[in-house]
Amino acid sequence: MPSEPRDKSDSHSETAGQRRSRASGRVTLSDVAEAAGVSSMTVSRALRGERRVAPALVEKVREVAASLGYVPDLAARALASQKSTQVLVLIPMLSNTLFVDVIEAVHKVLFAQGYHMLIGVTHYDPQEEEQLLRAYLPMRPAGLLLTGFDHSEAAQQLLAANPVPRVHLMELREQAMPADNYCVGFSQTAAGAEMTRHLLDQGYRRIAFCGAQLDARVMQRLEGYRTVLKQEGLYEPGLEMLNPERSSLALGARQFEALIRSESAVDAIFFCNDDIAQGALLEAARMGIKVPEQVAIAGFNDLPGSDQMVPPLTTIRTPRDEVGERAANMLLQLLDGKAVKEPCVDLGFRLLPRAST
Repeated sequence: MPSEPRDKSDSHSETAGQRRSRASGRVTLSDVAEAAGVSSMTVSRALRGERRVAPALVEKVREVAASLGYVPDLAARALASQKSTQVLVLIPMLSNTLFVDVIEAVHKVLFAQGYHMLIGVTHYDPQEEEQLLRAYLPMRPAGLLLTGFDHSEAAQQLLAANPVPRVHLMELREQAMPADNYCVGFSQTAAGAEMTRHLLDQGYRRIAFCGAQLDARVMQRLEGYRTVLKQEGLYEPGLEMLNPERSSLALGARQFEALIRSESAVDAIFFCNDDIAQGALLEAARMGIKVPEQVAIAGFNDLPGSDQMVPPLTTIRTPRDEVGERAANMLLQLLDGKAVKEPCVDLGFRLLPRAST
């Protein structure tokens, strides 16, 4: 017995929203093409805004794509065209205002030029940075923005094997640099030395250094502190309090209390970051220690709230907004194949003397 002819409507019984990639469940380019009644190539050209597609057809295709909730597969597009619009940005922490400011500045520059950020957080761990590079480099990002130069050997090999344009943030490469090593930042060592000189100029002689996280940039500030005190014959290793814990108000309070209760008799403390310095100021108030009469307190980075502390905190203002902006623009030059006249940009820093010293 012959089978009944199939109702043509059955072949189209699936809604557009159901016609999706069986593997991922995503609406595909082919789904948009079928719904719009055009070829997949036409859809691709229309969504890219190519002039060869009539404006009315472009509008129709975009309306259909929007109604289906179609999102372009950027990874597939990059593989097909060998050109990506994604930039991988690796930073130590998202909870640190310093790096949030950098990210904001980078986004503003890149987004205006059609690029988008992939953000990875390393937690100040070179091995974690290596894992992020292994995860993201197969996605073929157009470029990289990396915080500092403290890479593991394996990460350095990955970067060498994947010659993606890259710019380093927040640090300067002190020694001679390879031609493809670009950076935007300031001398952390010079900034540490500048703060130490300020404390000496104010008459303080027993100056302690409190460090947290102990990443490369903190250690460079410490080196600046050591160099100046050694030159003056005032360096005492016992006045250094270094803790690998994450920088925080609570840690600063503990470090301050430990120094005050010790027999070191410090008259000034240089904290490697403003949040631990802020914690120290709060602890000084709880303990009834007068700042700066009994002990001076200084920080680093001029984080929000430092100028509102009691007393206001002496610190180093770092150009994080400008670092992000200049690094992103330098990367855009590299992506456009343009020569970068100044591969290593020193933006400097600014000492902000306030009442805490």
